Amino acid sequence: MCADLPELMAAVDAKSPDVVITDVRMPPTSSDEGIQAAAQLRRDHPRVGVVVLSQYAEPSHATALLAEGSAGRAYLLKERVSEPEQLLRAVRAVAAGDSVIDPAVVDLLVSASGRKRPSPLAALTPREREVLAEIAQGKSNAGVATSLFLSERAVEKHINVLFAKLGLTSESDVNRRVKAVLLYLSDQGS
Repeated sequence: MCADLPELMAAVDAKSPDVVITDVRMPPTSSDEGIQAAAQLRRDHPRVGVVVLSQYAEPSHATALLAEGSAGRAYLLKERVSEPEQLLRAVRAVAAGDSVIDPAVVDLLVSASGRKRPSPLAALTPREREVLAEIAQGKSNAGVATSLFLSERAVEKHINVLFAKLGLTSESDVNRRVKAVLLYLSDQGS
């Protein structure tokens, strides 16, 4: 059992498992470390399968998990993995190179793809979305840092990255922070 993302990656380097079971959120930031681990393992240990457990049917996490392919990946909801045999079947499938996606997540992915236009916020990581949500509540960088247990410098970095991803360049007559909030609010209504 690993306490955080760096410890998980060190354990994989040391032990070379066939499959890793991880929570979607774990320290140090409790945002999307399980997804980050899967992406890093795809690059550094492509034969290691990953089963991600989540409390929520979050299509963006499932999409990020499968972005580089579905082979050897599983996204399961904790509430639906009530029997040890269910988890064991998923681990075996992932070890064999197959994929397993919780049916509730599949339903959300299918329904979302049929009714939504591409959102400009789709390129943002879950953490960047959290920062933007805090900004939309009128919080300063210090307020965002306090709410999300980050340093102000980390918040500034997230804001600069999300400005870049949203194509918000520095212009004298446009407040990028307000424009980002407007994009966020319009996305919430769709």
